[in-house]
Amino acid sequence: MSDFYFGTELFSELDRLQRQMSSLFGGFPASLRSSRFGTFPQINIGTTDDSVEIVAFAPGLDAAKLDISIDKGLLTISGERAASQAQLPEDTRSYAQERFSGAFRRVVELPQHADPDNVKARYVDGCLLISVGKLEASKPRAITVQ
Repeated sequence: MSDFYFGTELFSELDRLQRQMSSLFGGFPASLRSSRFGTFPQINIGTTDDSVEIVAFAPGLDAAKLDISIDKGLLTISGERAASQAQLPEDTRSYAQERFSGAFRRVVELPQHADPDNVKARYVDGCLLISVGKLEASKPRAITVQ
């Protein structure tokens, strides 16, 4: 027989504490650069030696109606997503809606070595691909030993 006995009261207290901690910290992002769940469009950001690569997953948009701008190190993607053609009948009471429609604006902070004068964007298969070049001084270079 074990010398330790944990009654059910201990585990219920731990469960209660975990629920309280989750409700207390559940609304805050994990970092300053992260955003809340459900933000549209969702993005992936990566880097190469020559550029910062941003992919915004935005299916169903008209590329001509997308606005992309850079000001003071912030890249802004904005536009509007029209409501889907496949709507439920009028007498249907909706209890879940996961497809976003309406105006949106997404702001991404660029690193200091990003070159705002060297930006390329294209829309392919529902993805907005943005490439922001890096300043020449920040690119890796080989140094010859003499």
